Amino acid sequence: MITTIVIAIGALLAGVSGGYVLLQQLLKSRIAKMIQEAEAEGEVIKKDKILQAKEKFLSLKTEHEKQANARNAKILAMENRIKEQQNTLRIKSEDLARKEKELEQLNDSITAQIDMIDKKRVDLEKLHKQAVEQLETISGLSGEEAKERLVESMKDEAKHDAASMINEIIDEAKMTANKEAKKIVIQTIQRVATETAIENSVTIFHIDSDEVKGRIIGREGRNIRALEAATGVEFIVDDTPEAIVLSGFDPVRREIARLALHQLVSDGRIHPARIEEVVNKVRKQVEEEIIETGKRTTIDMGIHGLHPELIRLIGKMKYRSSYGQNLLQHSRETANLCAIMASELGLNPKKAKRAGLLHDIGKVADEEPELPHAIYGMKLAEKYKEKPEICNAIGAHHDEVEMTTLLAPIVQVCDAISGARPGARREIVEAYIKRLKDLENLALSYPGVTKTYAIQAGRELRVIVGADKVDDKESETLSADIAQRIQNELTYPGQVKITVIRETRAVSYAK
Repeated sequence: MITTIVIAIGALLAGVSGGYVLLQQLLKSRIAKMIQEAEAEGEVIKKDKILQAKEKFLSLKTEHEKQANARNAKILAMENRIKEQQNTLRIKSEDLARKEKELEQLNDSITAQIDMIDKKRVDLEKLHKQAVEQLETISGLSGEEAKERLVESMKDEAKHDAASMINEIIDEAKMTANKEAKKIVIQTIQRVATETAIENSVTIFHIDSDEVKGRIIGREGRNIRALEAATGVEFIVDDTPEAIVLSGFDPVRREIARLALHQLVSDGRIHPARIEEVVNKVRKQVEEEIIETGKRTTIDMGIHGLHPELIRLIGKMKYRSSYGQNLLQHSRETANLCAIMASELGLNPKKAKRAGLLHDIGKVADEEPELPHAIYGMKLAEKYKEKPEICNAIGAHHDEVEMTTLLAPIVQVCDAISGARPGARREIVEAYIKRLKDLENLALSYPGVTKTYAIQAGRELRVIVGADKVDDKESETLSADIAQRIQNELTYPGQVKITVIRETRAVSYAK
């Protein structure tokens, strides 16, 4: 049994040994095959790398040849340019040499001519001396005396010619300047059409029946006294049928009084406590409306970046009038005129429109300043950080400060256009008659003036002088002096034409 087991184990060991040998042979053959495959793959990679290196080399060689060709082409072009420049320099040097030779010949010719001229000048001086001696002998005057007489004669003639030329130049300049100015002004006016609201210092409040008047007056006049105390406006209740007159110079207060009275009459409850409540409420509404009007105006005009206080003052212009012309409408019209005129003259129309809209803000200040409205408006604009050219245009539109920019005369002119056009403003008859008399009396104060007539609503002043007291030159001086005095001493819209009538008429304008 043991022997059998030993034999089996030996057979098993012999089998395992044979398998191990067989496994070794298989591994060796596998390794040899893998080595062969690796060597074959290495050869393929080697060939690919060699091909890539050759392609890279050819590419670099081609690029190098291109660069070399480009450099050679540049060098060749530079050589050609240098050759052309050399040829040009050679031609110029030849021309220069030729011109130098011609110049030498010309110098020789000029020298010869100068010598000849010197000789002729000597001969001419001799002849002149002989002629002067003969003239002195004939006229009995020395050379100095004759020279002085000739100089005086030439001076008089030159003065006369100069005066005539100056008058012609001035007339031509006036015609040209007036023509161009009129063209710009007419074009500007034609492009602006603005309605003008005429307001008074009273407001008429209409009522349905006269019975309401008693309720408004109240017992022993308590209601009407409360209304006047709360609004600062005088309520005139008279025999006028179905109407109550609100009188006051402050249009904002009159508007507050009108709206408050309308609410009280509509509500029917009229007593002092209710009156104060309604007036306070309406005052807040009017303030809001003023601000809203200012904002709407700036938006309509395309003006941005204004201080809120300036916007409020613009809205307040709606309730202010000047010579019957609504101030807000006047300012809007002036702003549009300024923008158009600035565009015609090649200036900034936005700045001009801004200055035109703000030029009268001094008239609607909350306090009553002692300064003129133009100066006060300029200080307000400076306070609220407006640009210096805008402030100067506001302050200078009545010549109360010096104009420093071109915006200032534009605002001044457009303000006069808006205020002086027909129908824009309403004058009191007494003031109108007084202005005409002042014009006539001013001209009558001059010696030699016999009659004066203010015609065309004070736009022209005709002055008749005595022909034996005033000559033609003095009439010209007289018209200019009267124009200057009117400009300095009187206040008037637009311009006044002064015509002095003698045998001739000399016309000047006070602008």
